[in-house]
Amino acid sequence: MTDPTETPRFSGRLTFPGDPEWDELRVGRMFNGRRPDRHPDAILQAACIDDVVKGVKLARENGWQVAVRSGGHAWAGWSVRDGGLLIDLGLLQEMDYDPATKVASAQPAVRGGDTLSPFLEGLGRFFNGGHCPSVGIGGFLLQGGQGWNQRGWGWAAESVVGIDVVTADGKLVHANDNQNQDLYWAARGAGPSFPGIVTRFYLKTRPKFEYLGHTVHLYDMVDFTEVMTWLYSIHADISADVEIVVVSLTPPAVSDEPGRRRFVVTGVALVEDRDAAQRALAPFNTSPALDRALMVQDCAESTLAEQRAQQERSNPRGARYVSDNIWVRGDPAEAVQRIAPLFTDLPTPDGFTIWMSNAPTRELPDMAFSLQSEAYVATYLVYDDPNQDAAHRAWLNMAMEYAQPVTAGQYLGDSDMTNRQLKFMADENFTKVQSIIQERDPDGRFVRYLAHDPTVINTNHWEL
Repeated sequence: MTDPTETPRFSGRLTFPGDPEWDELRVGRMFNGRRPDRHPDAILQAACIDDVVKGVKLARENGWQVAVRSGGHAWAGWSVRDGGLLIDLGLLQEMDYDPATKVASAQPAVRGGDTLSPFLEGLGRFFNGGHCPSVGIGGFLLQGGQGWNQRGWGWAAESVVGIDVVTADGKLVHANDNQNQDLYWAARGAGPSFPGIVTRFYLKTRPKFEYLGHTVHLYDMVDFTEVMTWLYSIHADISADVEIVVVSLTPPAVSDEPGRRRFVVTGVALVEDRDAAQRALAPFNTSPALDRALMVQDCAESTLAEQRAQQERSNPRGARYVSDNIWVRGDPAEAVQRIAPLFTDLPTPDGFTIWMSNAPTRELPDMAFSLQSEAYVATYLVYDDPNQDAAHRAWLNMAMEYAQPVTAGQYLGDSDMTNRQLKFMADENFTKVQSIIQERDPDGRFVRYLAHDPTVINTNHWEL
């Protein structure tokens, strides 16, 4: 074992427990105010790629496992482990664009909405990053990338055409569909068990749409079953240029009933002009409860900046979050019944639940990410009192248990396997990921999935 306090010399900063800013460095960049009581042996704030290489080598010399943090948005704090070295990539925020290939390159801590999207928009290009603007692209892409209009334009990971990776033996390599294909395949969906550290992503971009039309219907909860049943009957036929989301929320006072929970049906059309937006959003006007809607906004012009600002308001940094999610399958009538409590009965006024259309489902390219269904539901309980942690978790577990008959699995990006373990990948893809990990990182240099039971991963817990 080497003395980690003396070698090697980093451009960034290597810190240890007891240093004055230790706790801020350990959890200060976490988005979730509900922070874990786990403590690594050391934290490296990498200032350059060479720091990442040296950090992996230092970990190998000291017998440490390595955990990685990009944006700090993982609800469960996957990057904060007991023991080992946490390599924080927060300073790695370079980005560039090649007009000849129309490929953007960005380092893992680049924020998809705050920085990458405005940068590309200024060049007339678009990449469907995460909805919450401050999400770093590193963890987002490794988990598959549920971004803007992924329903029609594909998962963000499908636009990854190459990566630069520091491997378990401390080498920097490039991976794409021609070289190091195994790492390229795994990087698109393996999530926090990827056997390496991605230091740069190469992203295929698309022309920026010219018009954003936004339709919103606000309903009372008494209409939830009727409206959701109708939406299930039409969503697969709506234009692929439209993102379809239903949100349960507590809006500003409507009429004389402040603080009452409602739900909104939204359509965001990303198209060439207003006429195209009106055509794409026209099916929303067939809602059987339209005459009872508390508010109707039909194809109002909006911008990505406005959409991002709304996401920021709904997802306040530093609040406490308990979250969970499911891929919904099965008969629509049963699905609506089983997911209803997640929309109608939330225990926190600032909490919200989303239903996102993924229909019609497409055949995915050959990559690690491999589990999806025609509808996705995620709940985010938002609050400030730490004394409510256990109660809110218990409520969400109960509501998710009620939805088990229509649950296919979950999306890694909104999961917390320290609480509930579900399937997130096709069996054959998970087996392949494990073989790549064994080949690339046989000594377990990089941490694996953070789970309550690490011996049973990628299985719905009630099916054991």
